[in-house]
Amino acid sequence: MSILVNTDTKLLVQGITGRDGQFHAGRMKAYGTNIVAGTTPGKGGEDVHGIPVFDSVEEAVRKTGANTSIIFVPAPFAADAILEASYAGIELVIAISEGVPIQDMIKVTSIIEKNGTRLIGPNCPGLITPDEALVGILPGMIFKKGNVGLMSRSGTLTYEVVNMLTKNDMGQSTVVGIGGDPVAGLYYIDLLKMYEADPETEGIVLIGEIGGDAEEQAAEYIAKNISKPVVAFIAGQTAPPGKRMGHAGAIISSGSGTAEEKIKAFAAAGVPVAKEPSEIPILLKEKMAKETV
Repeated sequence: MSILVNTDTKLLVQGITGRDGQFHAGRMKAYGTNIVAGTTPGKGGEDVHGIPVFDSVEEAVRKTGANTSIIFVPAPFAADAILEASYAGIELVIAISEGVPIQDMIKVTSIIEKNGTRLIGPNCPGLITPDEALVGILPGMIFKKGNVGLMSRSGTLTYEVVNMLTKNDMGQSTVVGIGGDPVAGLYYIDLLKMYEADPETEGIVLIGEIGGDAEEQAAEYIAKNISKPVVAFIAGQTAPPGKRMGHAGAIISSGSGTAEEKIKAFAAAGVPVAKEPSEIPILLKEKMAKETV
């Protein structure tokens, strides 16, 4: 089954005629993703890699039945692009754009929730259901179809851990890069619910990082609601307080959001935490074997 994207996904690329939009549309199409349309105002009637371009999302949805959108537009216009997709009836939006103002996202998230639109990102690498659909900037060649669900705030760590899983013959059901911004769309608990309900997902990997309390909330939810094996890794374990480490949300302030607190929360929930990313396949194999006995 997988979660969020599959062979039924009909993808629309917003900003398809720009440099990044063109490049990644070509990569996603080559992977096998069903891209039915692209949009750029004023470029309607053109095509990119054989994909028809429309002036608006509303027109694209009406003529192609697109149900998912990926956004490759500059940060100042990303919020409007998300809203345009939501008002046009798009069910899932993946916002790749980096540097979207927090105030914009605060406004957007409340509106799209009312519209019933789900959002991944912004500032994220997207997601993939191997051999079915790649929606984002992930390197498709490292993924393998399987039964491990993975969610991560870090794009590069996603690639590193997936590569290790694949080399250990542990394929993936769906991998989701949720992004590292402090205000974003679907997060750990939302995805945990989906993985728990997905019959193809038999084990779960959660990659977190310093800053905020999303990992602590996830640990509490896992303890009460998740029956499947879960392992975790927390990035930034040596980061000094007050030092921002890459993501806008990856900062420790007022003594909260530390790696130590997150690791302690997962331990209390019975979730093994890897000291290094290379330990994740080992811990997950052990956890899955133990819980299937």
